[in-house]
Amino acid sequence: MQYKKRRLVTLCAALAFTLDVQAAKLAILFDDFGYRAQNENQVLKMPINVSVAIFPNAPDSRQMMEKAHQQGREILIHLPMEPISKQPLEKNTLTPSMSSQEVRRIVDQAIADIPYAVGINNHQGSKMTSSLSGMQNVMQAMAPHHLFFLDSMTIGGTQSMQAAQGTSVKVIKRNVFLDDVQNDAEIRHQFARAIAIARSSGFAIAIGHPHPSTVSVIQQELANLPGDIQLVRPSDLLNASVSHMPQPAFKPVIPPKPQPKGIRTCALKQPIPPVYATAMFTVLAESIEQTPVVNFIARQWRDWGTAPAQATPPAPPAEAPKKP
Repeated sequence: MQYKKRRLVTLCAALAFTLDVQAAKLAILFDDFGYRAQNENQVLKMPINVSVAIFPNAPDSRQMMEKAHQQGREILIHLPMEPISKQPLEKNTLTPSMSSQEVRRIVDQAIADIPYAVGINNHQGSKMTSSLSGMQNVMQAMAPHHLFFLDSMTIGGTQSMQAAQGTSVKVIKRNVFLDDVQNDAEIRHQFARAIAIARSSGFAIAIGHPHPSTVSVIQQELANLPGDIQLVRPSDLLNASVSHMPQPAFKPVIPPKPQPKGIRTCALKQPIPPVYATAMFTVLAESIEQTPVVNFIARQWRDWGTAPAQATPPAPPAEAPKKP
């Protein structure tokens, strides 16, 4: 039995390594949890690696946090920050004009309200995240709690990376908003865009909100997630690196240069068809089948349950005949 267990562990480890080499990583985060429990409960029916960001002070925040935590789902604090545009603000919205002591008080209170959180991301915040001094106060307040910061990228000139320098806070950034336009076709388009970024860069982070249209579309898309895409949590991307073969960008066919006179060239009668990603993955799969790792897995599977053969002891030497 012990032999079978060892072989199973070895087989699973080798298989996991092979799959990880091929998969691009996609993290999906649903923001704004705490106000729409009915829709948020539908999000909690999605795969466990779909993560949630919860307001510290919303009416249903505690209830949704407990449900997500019981599932083992990753939780972030959706921390309100001041936007550039004039609009109603959440309670305890961080602003660039706040002192470092006030920022620390709000961050500490938010962590006390959402104690299961492993990170923070900003709600709105274009004015706050573009302030270096303001974000330095945030990072210094976060550092003792060992949380990471997921920048929602509500403005291109965000200072989160620069502000985290010299602290222990790790920063990752959103690549795609799924539902800036709450239309099924546009949400599908943004989901496809997130997959394309993951394939080309190795990983991507997509953020959506618990609107009925977003929940419905993402449920459908996740049920048909391509085999080369691995759904992960945001924290899995803190040390993300491209460990798979990235999809090469498609390059248009450039017509051949005119040849010198006297040399005939054959004109193309039909355009050359483009090579899509599926063809690349087919070739990649065929190549992987011949790798030592896969060959090792095949041998382990073929010999499953068979104990290693015992070596046969050598026969004793024949006794020499005695002389009369």
